[in-house]
Parts: sequence; structure tokens; C-alpha cells
Amino acid sequence: MNYDFKEIEAKWQKYWAENQTFKAENNSDKEKFYVLDMFPYPSGAGLHVGHPLGYIASDIYARYKRHQGFNVLHPMGYDSFGLPAEQYAIQTGQHPAITTKTNINRYREQLDKIGFSFDWSREVRTSNPDYYKWTQWIFIQLFNSWYNNNTNKAEDISTLVNLFEKEGNATVNAVSDDDISVFTADEWNAFDTKKQQEILLQYRLTYLAETEVNWCPALGTVLANDEIINGVSERGGHPVIRKKMTQWSMRISAYAQRLLDDLNTIDWPQPLKDSQTNWIGRSQGASVTFNVKNHKEQIDVFTTRPDTIFGVSFMTLAPEHELVATITTPEQKAEVDAYIQATAKRSERERMADVKTISGAFTGAYAEHPFTKKPIPIWIGDYVLAGYGTGAVMAVPCGDQRDYDFAKHFNIPIPNVFEGVDISEEAHADKDKTIIANSDFLNGLPYKKAMKLAIYELEKIGHGKGKINYRLRDAVFSRQRYWGEPFPVYYVNGMPQMIDAKHLPITLPEVEKYLPTETGEPPLGNANVWAWCTKENKVVDNTKINNETIFPLELNTMPGWAGSSFYFNRYMDPNNADAIFSDDAINYWQDVDLYIGGSEHATGHLLYARFWQKFLFDKGVVPKNEFAKKLINQGMITGTSAFVYRLGLTGNFGTFHSDIFVSKSYSDLVLTDESVVEKLKKQIRELYNDEKFSKAFMIGTAKIHADVSFVNASDELDIEAFKNWREEYKDAIFIGENGQVIDGDNDKYIVGREVEKMSKSKYNVVSPDSICEEYGADSLRLYEMFLGPLEQSKPWNTAGITGTHGFLKKLWRLYLDDNGAKFTDAAPTKDNLKTLYKTIKKVAEDIENFSFNTSVSTFMICVNELSSQKCTSKEILEALAILVSPYAPHIAEELWQQLGHNTSIATAPFPKFDASHLVESSKEYPVSFNGKMRFKLELPLDLSKDEIEATVMAHEKTIAQLQGREPKKIIIVPGKIINIVG
Repeated sequence: MNYDFKEIEAKWQKYWAENQTFKAENNSDKEKFYVLDMFPYPSGAGLHVGHPLGYIASDIYARYKRHQGFNVLHPMGYDSFGLPAEQYAIQTGQHPAITTKTNINRYREQLDKIGFSFDWSREVRTSNPDYYKWTQWIFIQLFNSWYNNNTNKAEDISTLVNLFEKEGNATVNAVSDDDISVFTADEWNAFDTKKQQEILLQYRLTYLAETEVNWCPALGTVLANDEIINGVSERGGHPVIRKKMTQWSMRISAYAQRLLDDLNTIDWPQPLKDSQTNWIGRSQGASVTFNVKNHKEQIDVFTTRPDTIFGVSFMTLAPEHELVATITTPEQKAEVDAYIQATAKRSERERMADVKTISGAFTGAYAEHPFTKKPIPIWIGDYVLAGYGTGAVMAVPCGDQRDYDFAKHFNIPIPNVFEGVDISEEAHADKDKTIIANSDFLNGLPYKKAMKLAIYELEKIGHGKGKINYRLRDAVFSRQRYWGEPFPVYYVNGMPQMIDAKHLPITLPEVEKYLPTETGEPPLGNANVWAWCTKENKVVDNTKINNETIFPLELNTMPGWAGSSFYFNRYMDPNNADAIFSDDAINYWQDVDLYIGGSEHATGHLLYARFWQKFLFDKGVVPKNEFAKKLINQGMITGTSAFVYRLGLTGNFGTFHSDIFVSKSYSDLVLTDESVVEKLKKQIRELYNDEKFSKAFMIGTAKIHADVSFVNASDELDIEAFKNWREEYKDAIFIGENGQVIDGDNDKYIVGREVEKMSKSKYNVVSPDSICEEYGADSLRLYEMFLGPLEQSKPWNTAGITGTHGFLKKLWRLYLDDNGAKFTDAAPTKDNLKTLYKTIKKVAEDIENFSFNTSVSTFMICVNELSSQKCTSKEILEALAILVSPYAPHIAEELWQQLGHNTSIATAPFPKFDASHLVESSKEYPVSFNGKMRFKLELPLDLSKDEIEATVMAHEKTIAQLQGREPKKIIIVPGKIINIVG
């Protein structure tokens, strides 16, 4: 009976689907265990072999926990809103929902082929209205909440209104906007409704505000920092500028300290925790107020070094700072305006990362030092960010390297306020061993004492106070896109109103085109039916807006991270139409026990999800403050990219990108061998027959990715396939390894190779479909685990999969051969039991430690040993099938059935380890005569020294060695050695 993996895998995948083998129950006497993968965005390219790495690991653990008797929740769904589908819609006119559905079907087909034990009855799609109804619901809860610093949690906005009505806001301790005016209870009660709503917006956890955003004109939308690479959009490579827009924002800053503190309560990778800690960026210092000379305006700065306040020699504002336009003098306006325009083209991330470029412009204005009253020049510089702190810094060049470099570049004085420190070459950053000097009342004080006194004196004169600051900024929550969650918001007299939750979801309207409107409004501005009727509580035609009963709806949509910030909770009860989940479901599942996904989400999804979880916890919606107890970042699988080398020519004709490609070894010689260069020049003249190449010119090569499917195992390029790949390559000329133009089979073109991240943009992806077709899903699963430790990156080599495929065939032959079943009811031998139980011990330890690669090695050793032992014991082989099942479930199911079982192996109890089978009952002693080993003798370990001596002396081989002589000495160490001297 042969191992027909195609038939076996199709059979069991069908069985699992029809029997809902992996469906989890919300009410069970079993202990729960929740295993979760970060759910994917379904792209048109489908999965490559790098994607399933984390899924296979989580699936092994989920299957293992089922074997242990747990009620396991292991769901899967799709993060199905996103810019790629919208861009495709813009290009083709096809609705994003159609593209998304097609892509999801492709993903589902691939995931099923790999044999994952997902509970598909719980599938969620963030673009389905029955899902984003609850995204909208959470948004409404955030809008109707404020953060009370006294109770350290979010509370209903009605409690804040009650405080205003009774006390005004002077004593309210809330996280809010900075520029809130103080009012009494009488003043509040006298405000009209619109004024009250404007004030409440300054306290709500989601609010409207004018914000600096990354605006991409070509895409017509705001982009998140992680959607921008080197100043251009990740999608399409379009320029991105900084722009002020009125946007919805989330007050995540209210949770900064809790997000920081609670990292200590979760078992997440330390590098990921460090990323979040740095992103939150807690710092302690002081808020300092500087008056602007000849202006009524003031500039507030946050500094961690108030002790160095006498070292301030200039101030730097972010180019976007709101005061720049007000304080800039007429003489400096042109220079400042030009600098602001140039800076707008650089993203915040780019500005933060660029520590080498020094640029700025003088505003012509001066601030006043709070103590000395001396004038301080005010500059603008892009190393200061509008969104961090107050968007302004008091520059102390003697103590900060960026300020130092700026001052040196623009010839600004650098006063020294550190005793006995040389600052002639660089700023001094060691605050702990510093004594303050040249600083009036701070002279002679160490850092900590000087800091406290500086804050005290600033508070005394009304120019500052002690403060804790965070780098974490409120999250912009608006996107100028069509394909996203609509906001449940309409506007009355310009003020946002929430649609009652009972009328949700507010679904996306149909639009004729997915681009912004001609007047620059988001794509929803193209909808004909997009207004809210308060009388009928439904969406109606825009033309009926009358500001009495029919009002405009929000035109922006929510960002991609909205739907992914609570999906783990919705999985617990995904089909509940009446609530985000039932109390029974959330109280049973509680939280995620194991979460597996990429480290690239550290400061995006994982931070936002923790924020929303804490908010829902404050509101009593969820029982846990953190959503995932343990998280593992899987490494990535890298691919071996292929490169071709295109000649580039430079001369008096300019730069010319030729159609000539040179083979790898020949390309290397272009830079080092003059004879090769001269030969190439001659070939170029002959090939192009163009007079411009008769004169001197230089040659270089450009490295270009080629699709790895065009390259064979010997790194030889299929030239015709490459030419047909793209129009631009159809007339390409190839020079091979022998330096001649390739024509027919006269030479080979050899590509270059490099290991890179597996990505469709690098054309180095390997499809799991082809692997499953040729070797089977079980081979793929084992191979991906066998590649190395889960958390590490590892290179893919398709040739290596033959090893795991060969192992599965050997495993199969242990149970079955051409004549059928080999197993019997025979009792296992001692060696059989020893092999099995050391395998049980190792595999259980490996799974618990996520060391899946060493488990695969253990299986191979086990099968080799049992094969050598000619094991046929059903008892042993049943246990082995269960051990293998989490890793290679299809073959395990089939073997389990062949062993006589009529139910799935999925919940068969995991074999219990029995240490007694590994305890040696006997010892094979080397018996030596005068120090030389002559034979071996197996004896029970419980024999006494005298009993060992009597047995050895009576042995025929001992008698033969001694030949009647009496030994002089007999040395016996029980369990170790026997040596007869004589």
C-alpha cells in the first residue's frame, strides 16, 4: 500500500470540513485555550511559502492542546479593508468588494490545502457590514467617553457634563487638549449647545482637530508613517507632503502610562516591548513658557533638562508650528516660506532618522529668557516635530548634540553651563556626573538638585511647572479613502453627532469613481445617497440636505487598523447580531493565550489593539486589561533572488541604458578588467552601429531582479521567458559567460544570486501550491518547521523538502507495506518503549518551548530506531501517530484510521510520559584485565559489589583469561567499571 499523499490530504481536508472537526464551543467543561494568528490582508498574489510559517507553528500548538484535552479556539479571518483593493478599483473601475472576495477565495483555497485546524465557522472579514457594525459601535463609545485622571480610566461623557454643570472645569483632572479655557458652572450652563459641544470635543477620547498629516496627492489620501518609505508612498512610490487637515483622532495618549506599565504583565518578546517602550517615550522634566518679544504670544516648551535653562542660546520651532506665520518678520518671510515648503515634502519618520542634514531658517523674532530677560533668537528647523511635545525646543547646544550641530552650522553662541567640562568638540550628555555652572542660583548644584530648584523657581515666577511627557501622540483616525469603515457620524451646524447604535451599520454607499471629488473631497463625496435623515433614521439622497432633519454624513473612512484592534474578541462570538459578543462568550474565553505574528506590527497594530482593549476594559465590556498573554514573533523565510546585469553607458551623449545584459561573472569583470571593458565597447559599437559610441564612454552595470521561475538549478536564465516577461525586455541582447552574444545554444547566461526577504516585489517567491502538489502539505509543514528556530529568519531551499518527504514515506512504511498492515497486537519490546518514551518526552518539551525544528529531528530518529527494531507493536505505533499528528496531520489521520479507529485523531489523548521506561535496569560493563578491556557483560544494576564479583569470576571468559591464576586485585565500581589485576 503506497503513500498517496494527494489522495490522503484531499480525503482528510474534506472530512474536517464536513465534520467541523475543529469547531470550538463557547460553553464547555473543558479548560479553554485560545491560539491566534495575526490575520492577513488578502492580496491578489496569494500566499507564498514564507506566509504559512507562523500559521504552521500556531496550528501545531492548537492541535497539541486539543490532544491535551483543552477546548481550543483557533480562528482565522481577513483584514479585508485596504489601499491595494482601492487602487485596483481606481485603475479598473472594479468594486473593491469584488477584488477582495476573489482574493479571499484564493487565500482560503491555499490555507485549506495546507491543512490548518481553523474553526472556519468563526471567520470574520473586516469589510463585512456585520463586522464593521461593531467597529462603528466602538467608535461611538470612544466619542462618548473622557479620561478621568483621578480614577485613571475612561468614563462616560455624561459624568464630565455633570461636573461642568456643578463645578465648571477648573478642578477637572482630565486628559484633554492643552489650550482649554477655564469656565465656571454658571458660564457652562449659559453656553449654547454648539459651544458646549465644542468644549466637549476637547475632552472626548475620539475628537476632531486640525492635525499635521502625511498627505499623498497622487493617492488622494492621508498615509500612516509605516505606509511611507524614503519620503514616498509604499504603494506606488508617490511623493508625500506634510499638510494640516481637520481629522478624527484617537486620544491614545491618555493610556500612555498604562500601556507602558502593563508591558510588565505580559509574556511578549523583550525586543517588542522595548520598541513599544521607546515609541511611548516617557520622559520627566518641565514645561517652560517663554514670552515672545514685541508679541503677546508665548512659546511653551517641554524639556527634560530644566537644570540647563541658563544655557539656552536660541529656540527652534517646528516649521509647521502655528506661531511661525505670526512671529516671522517681513525681512525673513521669503526664506521661512521657502524652507517650510521644502520641509513639507519630508515625512516625520524621515526627519527623525536624518541626523546628518542640518537645515533651518531664522524667523527674525526673539523670545525672552524667563530669568535673565535676555533676547533669544527664534529659528525653525525640521529636526523639531510639530507633533512631539509642543513643537518647540529651548536649544541648549552645550548639552544636546543636535542643538550643538545646529548652533555650529549657523554660528550661534554655545554658552557652557557645566563645571570643568570641555565642549569645544561636542555637546556634553552625561548629566549624572555634572555640576552646574554659569547659572545664577543653580551654580554648584548636581543635576537632580538643580532640576528640582529650576522647576521650583519657574513655578514661582509663573513660567513653568514640573511635567511628565510622552513621545506617543494621538493617532490620526481619518483616511480620505473609499474602501474603509464609514464613520457613524453626521454633522449639525458643523458639529459631529453620533448615529444611534441601534441603526448600525452605516454601510458604504455606491460611488461612480473611487478618486477624490473635483473639489478635493474624499471619494465618499462622489456618492449620490450619503446624508442622514434624523426623522427616518436612515441614509438618504444628498440633494435633500436641509439642516433640519437631513444632514451631511462624514466623508472620511476609518484607517486599516480600526478593524484589527478588536477582532480577537469578536472571534469569541462572531455571529452575534445583537452584541459585539455575549457575556458568556467573553467570560469563558477571556483573552488570547498564544498570539503569533510579525514584529513589524510592534508600534502599529499591537499598540492600537492594546489601547482599545484597555478602553473596553474601562467600560466593562471585556474582563481583561490586556488581550494576549503570550506573543511570539516568528522569523521570516527568505528567498534566493535572481539578478540580471544591464549595461549602462555614460559619455558626451549623456546616460544611456542599453538593451545589453551581461552574465554574472562577466559583469564582475566590468569593474576590474580593462581588457573586458575594451572588448565590450567594441561589441557595443558593432551591435548599435551608432556613431555616438565611436568616442570614449564609460560602462557600468545595473542589477535588476529577474523572476526566479526563469532560472534553473544551475543559475542559468531562460532568456526567452525573460524577454517575454515585459515589453521593455523583448529586444534584449545577452552576453554570456564566454563573452560572446548568445545566439541559440552557444552559451549560457548565469544570473547573480542573493538571499533577501521573500517578496513578490523581488520576484523570489515560491508558491505553497506547487510544493503541496509535488510533495504534499505534510511535507511542507514539516520542512518549514525543520528549517530552524521559529523566531529566526531562515532561507528557503526547495531542494531541501525532499528530506521531510522521504521521512514521511519511511514513517508510512513503518505501518504499512505492499501487503497491507504491518502492525500487530504484539507487546512492545523494552527497546520499543524506550524509543517511544524518550520521543514523547522530547516532543512535549519542544512544543511547550516552541522548538519545533528539533521535534522534526526527534521524529526522524524515532522512526529510524523503530524501523531498526522491526517494531510492529500497535501500542507503540498508535502513540507515535498522535505525536506526529500536530505536525503532519493528514498522514497521522490516515494511519490512525488504518490502525482501526473510526474517529479523528484530532482529540486523541496525548501520550503521557512514563520515566520508568527510560530508567536503565541493567548495565553493560566493560570487563578489563590489567586495564585492557577483554569482553562486555550485561548485569542488573541492583547487584551488590560482592554479587558482581562472584558473577564475573564465574564467567567462562574470565576463567579463560586467568588460566588458573589467582588475581592480585579485583576493582569494581558498581554501575561503572570492572578491572581484574593479576
